[in-house]
Amino acid sequence: MRGEAAMGERTATGPDLDPSDVPIEPLTPLGPVSPLDFVPVPVPRREQDGPARPAEAPAPPGMAALRERRDGLRDRIVAGRPDGVARQHALGKLTARERIDALLDEDSFIELDMYRRHQAHGLRIEENRPHTDGVVTGSGTIHGRRVFVYAQDFTVFGGSLGAAHAAKIHKVMDLAISTGAPLIGLLDSGGARIQEGVVALSGYGGIFQRSVQASGVIPQISVVLGPCAGGAAYTVALADFAFMVRDIAQMYLTGPDVVAAVSGQRVSHAELGGADVHGGRSGLATFVYDDERSCLAEVRYLVSMLPANNMEFPPAEPPRDATADERPRLAGIVPVEPNKPYDMRLVMAEILDDGDFMEVHQDWAQNVVCALGRLDGEVVGVVGNQPMVLAGVLDVTASQKAARFVRFCDAFNIPLVTLIDVPGFLPGVDQEHAGIIRHGAKLLYAYCEATVPRVHVIVRKAYGGAYIVMDSRTIGTDLSLAWPTNEIAVMGAEGAVNVIFRKELAASMDPARLRAELVAEYTEQLMHPHYAAERGLVDDVIDPVQTRAAVARGLAMLRNKRRPAPQRKHGNVPL
Repeated sequence: MRGEAAMGERTATGPDLDPSDVPIEPLTPLGPVSPLDFVPVPVPRREQDGPARPAEAPAPPGMAALRERRDGLRDRIVAGRPDGVARQHALGKLTARERIDALLDEDSFIELDMYRRHQAHGLRIEENRPHTDGVVTGSGTIHGRRVFVYAQDFTVFGGSLGAAHAAKIHKVMDLAISTGAPLIGLLDSGGARIQEGVVALSGYGGIFQRSVQASGVIPQISVVLGPCAGGAAYTVALADFAFMVRDIAQMYLTGPDVVAAVSGQRVSHAELGGADVHGGRSGLATFVYDDERSCLAEVRYLVSMLPANNMEFPPAEPPRDATADERPRLAGIVPVEPNKPYDMRLVMAEILDDGDFMEVHQDWAQNVVCALGRLDGEVVGVVGNQPMVLAGVLDVTASQKAARFVRFCDAFNIPLVTLIDVPGFLPGVDQEHAGIIRHGAKLLYAYCEATVPRVHVIVRKAYGGAYIVMDSRTIGTDLSLAWPTNEIAVMGAEGAVNVIFRKELAASMDPARLRAELVAEYTEQLMHPHYAAERGLVDDVIDPVQTRAAVARGLAMLRNKRRPAPQRKHGNVPL
């Protein structure tokens, strides 16, 4: 038996001794036991021995050499290939690690997968296996708040994406989602690694799938700092915000050579997909800057206004006593005349703290202004019609721009303030054929779906369907304020009279005089400042100088607003 053999080994004093022959002394009764009975006896020591120190395990043989080897390898990886770094600088570009240093708080970066190398074979790619595989990934802080980041390294394989490269990005995306922290991608890549074939393409698929899963859960920011071609461009399109730098950033699905081969049209990289093209024409770039460092500084500023995830509120600053703050300048910014232009951004500056805000898509769809700022220390999203451009009408691009901004704010618990001065939707065959009805419905859908606190201010005109779409009371705004200059109607007085009294005007001996009389009558009866307030469609008609205070009080009143979403898989946005 195993137990008997073991007992024999423990008790025998010799190989031939029977355990039964070993004498056993009887135990002496101890009586009651006290903890004091087990006080340890100190071991005598000599004074010359010095103070007692815990014993240290001796270092394994060769540990110093292993440490030196490790440190040397890390230093070489961080330094990069000198020729590649020199070429990057010659192009006027920072390296991946320099970009991370500029983006994150000092000494906060924790790198992941530094030693990762590709495992591909064929076309001699196995002869070149650099560490990091062309992308630096990890986590750090911005203003002390956790973010995850990946930066493609153009000095290694041109930043091209292969299996190992993609796996590193997948890992950092998974960590960002699971920890609820913003994700920032610094893009500088030639696209999919041709030598790895379909494996590289599947790597992009994994990035896109994760980006969609993270949408509305964590903020996603893409920063284009070099080429971003082919499928990689969808990384930018799926992000919440896209930054681009002039002269060094290009983004397109098919490059100039392919365009020339297919269409015969010669076009440069900048003309096809430069920063200004995407900032002003396609609307893909949310922000455009002249150099990398100012761009990365603005990424830091944007992050400072965003919550870490959809379960948190944006970071607040101390209150600014806005609820009692009057702004006399507001009385003079907006002309009383309905057709006279002014800059809506001046109104925003008077309402927001320090006159400071971050405008998104500044050069695209300029007839509507969308911006993030703070009011009484709290982050808000502001949407306003811009009378300086197309009189502030809504069109295809303005509707898309505002709808996406509204949906972002709603996803991340950012209250919405809407400043209304809209004469309607832009009429015309081109707009109708471009789908103005469908695109206008995007903005309508976005406001109707939003559950965050919503306040609107009717600054001057609010006509027709555009009034309804711009977060009117009937589609769910929580607080409707209006200036004494407001005109809420199906259309302007002139247009309304021409439609209603068409026959009378045609038969009149003095149509000009009759028209003037009818316009005055229409204005007095239907367009006076209190017409909508008398019917509950406006909550208060306020003095313009009190706008900042009134909006701040309204948002404070709505701070604990809760409106659960209906039980459904998801709605069907009119995309």
